[in-house]
Amino acid sequence: MTKLAQMGEATIYEPAGDQPRQERRHGAYQSRSLAECITNVSTPKGSLPIVKAMLTTACERNCYYCPFRAGRSQMKRITFSPDELARGFDTLQHANQAQGMFLSSGIIKGSVTTQDKILDTAEIIRNRYHYQGYLHLKIMPGVEYDQLYRLMQLADRVSVNLEGPTQERLSALAPKKDFQRELLRMVQLAAEIRRTHPYEQLAGTVTQFVVGAVGDTDQELLSLSHRLYRHYGLTRAYYSGFSPVIQTPFENLPPTDPLREHRLYQASFLLRDYGWKVEDLPFLSDGNMQLELDPKRAWAEKHLRAAPVEIMTASRQQLLRVPGIGPMGAAAILRARRLGHLTDLSHLRQLNIRTPEQGAPYILLDGHKPAIQPGLFS
Repeated sequence: MTKLAQMGEATIYEPAGDQPRQERRHGAYQSRSLAECITNVSTPKGSLPIVKAMLTTACERNCYYCPFRAGRSQMKRITFSPDELARGFDTLQHANQAQGMFLSSGIIKGSVTTQDKILDTAEIIRNRYHYQGYLHLKIMPGVEYDQLYRLMQLADRVSVNLEGPTQERLSALAPKKDFQRELLRMVQLAAEIRRTHPYEQLAGTVTQFVVGAVGDTDQELLSLSHRLYRHYGLTRAYYSGFSPVIQTPFENLPPTDPLREHRLYQASFLLRDYGWKVEDLPFLSDGNMQLELDPKRAWAEKHLRAAPVEIMTASRQQLLRVPGIGPMGAAAILRARRLGHLTDLSHLRQLNIRTPEQGAPYILLDGHKPAIQPGLFS
């Protein structure tokens, strides 16, 4: 328990759930209490208090941005045996302090050896302690097929950090890692495992990028994300804005604007959930998106101001292009207009479209522009 409490601050660098921005603590860890290694995380099984832990904070790799990089003396090195960590988690779980675990690790004695220790921990949790709840397990770079398959059997979610969108960007971040063989191949193998074992309940796959440290562009990040969503069944991509860490080669680089991270998530969801293509996104000439407007609103400003969408006749895909209308709102509109006419923003609000004013400049309601309160839009 003492070692877990000491590890608390180390786990802030890894998002574990569906609301990564909410997982971050503001301010330094002070108490060294167990509460600091437990985070409320949004998961496919609901919001759960999750233990975020690492088997070891030691690492033989020298990634330029990473607080765990080899030789960094300011990182406290803590190591668990699989039995020790599994026992600690079981204690927390039975005390109702935790209802899931996110487990990562630094790399020691190679990726295969490290992955075996993560697997051993998960096996003990599942088989000795008979825990059937939420496990999110990290894929180490370049591990073996059988290791990945077993990991996907034991976990609800598995993740591999691609870090950069290309080999060039990755080399600038983590010079000892191979983009295709060690990282991207893991996502491809996970998709292959799911295809060849269609009747097994296997973990979904997520990945994480480090944004803004080495010149990566939004277009590069989102193009790769889109390919992974479409062809390899990626559940989601995390975009972690770079934050400098002292005693690393990148300690003097500026942090990434948090708003850029937010815009990447918005665009990523358009690609994953709304049927958008990368070519639809409003990139500027430098390959990045503007920060002032969210990408859906920026697209609507360019395409729908002069050609508003008629709510009474639009297809589902056309409705999803309107700011403020999501998949559930589009479905509600399609149902409601079979029963009558939608002629006012209040009608949309009655369909649980919470902010129909967002879409008001870009729509027609039964042939008419909706009445907008003066001064609501600039």
